Amino acid sequence: MSQAVIDLLQSGQAACENDKWRKDNLILLPSKGTLIATGDIHGHRRNFERIATYADLENNPGNHVLLQEIIHGGEADVFGRCLSYQLLLDVIEYKVKFPDQVHIVLGNHDTTFINNSRVMKGGREMNQAFRDALDDQYGKLSEDVKLAMRQFMFAQPLAIKCENGLWLSHSLPADRFAKQFDETIFKRQLRINDIVKPGDAYILTWGRRMSQESLDDLAKRLGVKGFVLGHQAQPDGFSKAGNNLIIIASDHNHGCLLPIDLSRSYSTDELVESVVPLASIA
Repeated sequence: MSQAVIDLLQSGQAACENDKWRKDNLILLPSKGTLIATGDIHGHRRNFERIATYADLENNPGNHVLLQEIIHGGEADVFGRCLSYQLLLDVIEYKVKFPDQVHIVLGNHDTTFINNSRVMKGGREMNQAFRDALDDQYGKLSEDVKLAMRQFMFAQPLAIKCENGLWLSHSLPADRFAKQFDETIFKRQLRINDIVKPGDAYILTWGRRMSQESLDDLAKRLGVKGFVLGHQAQPDGFSKAGNNLIIIASDHNHGCLLPIDLSRSYSTDELVESVVPLASIA
């Protein structure tokens, strides 16, 4: 069983690296089809099932799905071990089945697992709880599974850029790092020190509370008009957090998704009007 899991993780890594729409660390989507954008999932299996139902990729080859932050949350065993690795494996199967339609971008919890560093969520140190679950499940081969999992996460792209002017990533640099952020990271091979503070991928995935000035400057530097992000908690499932920013969450009962027609442009208010509550999906 452990070898089958390692094989799956390696297939997922290859699917990320060989995505038809990938160039360097970006997914560049054309001006046709629909992108179903989602926020952090954090082990919420039912919401992932709703996302997959809504996307219906098998019958809609023009649809794309953005997923992020799968791990650290959801079910735990009686000892408090985090079982979100189970959902991660299901998401990787989804990616392998639809390699050019499913796009999983790097999040800050992924970087902490790759680096084996600490991260708190809901009063728990999630990496230890996650690693303990892997040790319990895979025993002597758990280190091999962890390595394959880190390699899969490291292969994830950093963002999606659409021809309609929208940019989607886990987060953006916080104001204090905005000027020093080097956007050339999107056009070169990712290095391990990029995801360690103060590396550029670390800055990208950990940023919170960006000012309008920073958002406008970054939009100009990246050649986009608006941003769709996750990372920041959204009790209502989404928020308009700037003139050109909407943040969405998919990790709780008020979570949502955002369908984006890639053939048209959007104002931020129009994106807000397009939000679909996940609870409305059977």
